[in-house]
Amino acid sequence: MVQINLKTKDIHISNLAKLVSGPNAILYKDEDLLAYDCDGFTIKRHLPRAVIFPKDTHEVSQIVKYCAKHNLPFLARGAGTGLSGGAIPLNNEVIISLVRMKRLLEIDLENRRAVVEPGFVNLKLTNSISDKGYYYAPDPSSQYACTIGGNVAENAGGAHCLKYGVTTNHILGLEVVLPNGDIIEIGKNGIPDAPGYDLLGLLTGSEGTLGIVTKITVRILKNPEAKQTVLAYFDKIDDGSKAVSDIISSGIVPAALEMMDKTAIEGVEAAAFPVGHPKDIEAVLLIEVDGITAGINDQINLILDVCQKRNVREVKAARDEAERGRWWANRKTGFGAMGAISPDYLVQDGVIPRSKLPEVLAKINQISEENGLRIANIFHAGDGNLHPLVLFDSRIPGETEKAIQAGSECLKACADVGGSITGEHGVGIEKKEEMRFVFHDHEIQAQTDIRDVFNPDYLLNAGKLFPAPGRCAEVKRELK
Repeated sequence: MVQINLKTKDIHISNLAKLVSGPNAILYKDEDLLAYDCDGFTIKRHLPRAVIFPKDTHEVSQIVKYCAKHNLPFLARGAGTGLSGGAIPLNNEVIISLVRMKRLLEIDLENRRAVVEPGFVNLKLTNSISDKGYYYAPDPSSQYACTIGGNVAENAGGAHCLKYGVTTNHILGLEVVLPNGDIIEIGKNGIPDAPGYDLLGLLTGSEGTLGIVTKITVRILKNPEAKQTVLAYFDKIDDGSKAVSDIISSGIVPAALEMMDKTAIEGVEAAAFPVGHPKDIEAVLLIEVDGITAGINDQINLILDVCQKRNVREVKAARDEAERGRWWANRKTGFGAMGAISPDYLVQDGVIPRSKLPEVLAKINQISEENGLRIANIFHAGDGNLHPLVLFDSRIPGETEKAIQAGSECLKACADVGGSITGEHGVGIEKKEEMRFVFHDHEIQAQTDIRDVFNPDYLLNAGKLFPAPGRCAEVKRELK
């Protein structure tokens, strides 16, 4: 039991401390809480009431029951790598940090599944089973730090989701603490739930507004027989964009098909993992194919042919696993690499039809010029998941606001061509007003009605996902 003797804090801190075991299981001093005032979305910050570290489902349940009984707002937090503000304590919440719940509970190779606690780091799962010939497919760029519980909350994707799908496609079961403290299990023993409501699908991607996940059963995959990775350099971004659609329309579904523009290349080459990309090109494609050995070379040859028809300057294959690893490190540290060329950046997460890439990238360039801010583009080109990074300097008065406006305009451009405002980062607080770009009021109301079934007192992660009621805003879709 943690002993708290406070004169300045309310009695709830002392009572909450009695619900958790182990040293340093609760933080309450302002200097300690500063590290929890935001997640990867750093533009807005709010201090929590406290941060508490349960070690198991029972302790999570007891904390939630206490908060519900005493009308204390609360939210769950993983590694804090989220990019949309989903873990920011807007309402002085008690943050329930799940980082102590980090065990790999079970590996079942026969049924190709594993059971983990929510604080288990994404990449550690693949590292734990790779020697047995298996891996976990969802691979967000932050996979070396992000937790699988956070991935479930945001329905995280990654470079290889083009072929293998996002987190929801790999979730077989969840143990969840509801906002009243009750514990439920969905998809028991890794067997999807009985026919009826898709509760696994509903909870995955609900951004911590419906419940707190405390155990996760995931699908694991057998390593492919072979894989090959190539880089393709284009003098014109329009040619690179069109090559993306051509590759897919040729009948190939690569494991990954990534793209970086000139500004993004400048950033990654100035940061920790440079690989020698030419400085004068407008676009680079990173393409990976995998599968049975017999068909790999045919796929690569077809990709090379497509790129040649789109005026590729150079195409080269990774000579070995070490070079392949360097290329992927260069790509996956792309967001952080923007710090090498800009004091601040804001990353967006729109989705568009692949065929609209040239049009939307041209629009993003126009938004950049109109706002006077550079925008780098690093994205999952194969599934049209764009990540415009708006570069700015928060020390200059007005630039933060300009960056937010430019980001919103990028999302509007995606919505206008039939796309969406998020593919994998979630809505959080960053994009909740932009929900009106793709949903009417009655559609938003239907979603909030579902939230209210689970979270009727609105104590769990309030203020996220949905826009303020009654706000007048332009919406794209017309009523049918």
